[in-house]
Amino acid sequence: MTGETILLPLLLGLLEGLTEFIPVSSTGHLLLAGHFLGFESAGKTFEVVIQLGAVLAILTIYAQQLLGVLRAAPHDPAARRFVAAVLIAFLPAAVIGVLAHGIIKTVLFETPALIAVMLVLGGIVLLFVDRMAPAPRHEEAMRLPVRTAFKIGCVQVLAMVPGVSRSGATITGALLMGVGKRAAAEFSFFLSMPTMAGAVAYDLYKNRDALDLGAMGEIAIGFAMAFVSAVAVVKWLLGYVSRHGYALFGWWRIIVGGATLVALTLAG
Repeated sequence: MTGETILLPLLLGLLEGLTEFIPVSSTGHLLLAGHFLGFESAGKTFEVVIQLGAVLAILTIYAQQLLGVLRAAPHDPAARRFVAAVLIAFLPAAVIGVLAHGIIKTVLFETPALIAVMLVLGGIVLLFVDRMAPAPRHEEAMRLPVRTAFKIGCVQVLAMVPGVSRSGATITGALLMGVGKRAAAEFSFFLSMPTMAGAVAYDLYKNRDALDLGAMGEIAIGFAMAFVSAVAVVKWLLGYVSRHGYALFGWWRIIVGGATLVALTLAG
């Protein structure tokens, strides 16, 4: 691999880790960065698979809590309810992801203007919800009612459109359902594990013939960088949103989306 082929996956892996768990759309940022930097991956698999680095970051940070839940599940109804809540919340995205996979990868992923518009619209929604969300009724991510979790999972389906943001959709949905700001972020973390792992597994299966050794090298570099940067972001994010909310990320989305639309107009 040349210096350039190493540098681009490093930069994109860093971008993935920094943006995966904040509500700004990591996939949207990756696709726009790849568009302007001239980076192309077979079947857009790089952009999907390196998300596993971010999943590994969550598993590492919450390993003790998650192992405790698994050990307690056989005899603790609260632990079983948490596991059920995460799995049930995952189902809508799993079903729609399989049914719409072709359209998502071949149409939506290839439309930078759509991504930019979704960034701007999502930023406006996030600013509004951050300010106007109802008073929180649920302050613990591991104790959300299963029905509430399922509704959050239904909102997550909107993130099939790149630029919407998986974490942005789940956090916004949770806030509207009376989940506290910190708990909304944490439940988004937990829901990311089956959602992203399932998306990666299915994408690898669908694009198995398009992968080659060069692509695997790029993916490994991006994966490692995504893991390192995601660990730092997750540890920072919970404290930040508890004190300041999500307005910063709303403004960031609007700025990035607006700048992208200007750049696309000038380039066209």
